[in-house]
Amino acid sequence: MENMTLTYLGHACFLLDFNGYRVVTDPYADDSVPGLAPVRVEAEAVYCTHGHKDHSAAENVTLTGKAAPADFSVETLETEHDDHGGALRGQNRILIFNCGGLRCAHMGDLGRPLTETETAKLQDLDLLLIPVGGFFTIDAAQAKAIIDALRPRVTVPMHYRTKKSGYPVIARIEKVLKTLGPATQAGDTLSLDEASGLTLMEQRQVTI
Repeated sequence: MENMTLTYLGHACFLLDFNGYRVVTDPYADDSVPGLAPVRVEAEAVYCTHGHKDHSAAENVTLTGKAAPADFSVETLETEHDDHGGALRGQNRILIFNCGGLRCAHMGDLGRPLTETETAKLQDLDLLLIPVGGFFTIDAAQAKAIIDALRPRVTVPMHYRTKKSGYPVIARIEKVLKTLGPATQAGDTLSLDEASGLTLMEQRQVTI
C-alpha cells in the first residue's frame, strides 16, 4: 500500500516521505523567517517554488543520491506571486507530486485565485499545502475558496504567523482558522495512505 508522511519544518517547508523517498519543499535560508530554526535535513530531492530566500535555500538540504522510484513524478503549474501578473513579486510554481496512488500539491507563494484550467488540473488531491497568511500570498478567504473548489482529502495551511515565528505582516494561524474552520492538531507529522479516507483539515504548527 502506498504511504505518504508529511513533516512540517516551518513556513512553507515540508519533508514529504513517499515510501522512503524523501522530498523537501521550499527550504528557507538561515535567519530569513523570524523565529525559525535553520533547516538542516537529509533527503533524496529538493524542490523550490520560486527564488525568494525564504523558499529557495536548497543548499540547506543534504542530498543522498538515491534514485526516485518508478512511480514517482512531479508536475508544475506556472502561476504568479501576486495578482498583477507577477509585476509585484514575480512568478510562482505549483508543485504536484505523484507517487503510486497518492497525489499532493504544494502551492508555493500563490498570490492570486486559480484559473478554471488550473482548478481542473488540481482535482483529486490527497493532500493540499496552501498559503493562508495574506500580504505576500493569498489570504485565508482566498484559500478557502480554492479549498472549496478543489475539495482535497486533507488540507494543511502554511505561510502563516504563530506566537513564536513568522513575518509580522502575515496573519496569525488563530485568525486564519476563524475563516477556514476548525482544524485538528496532530503534532508536526501526518501520515496518509490510500485507504485512510481522511477528510479532516490538519493544522501544522512549528515546534522550535
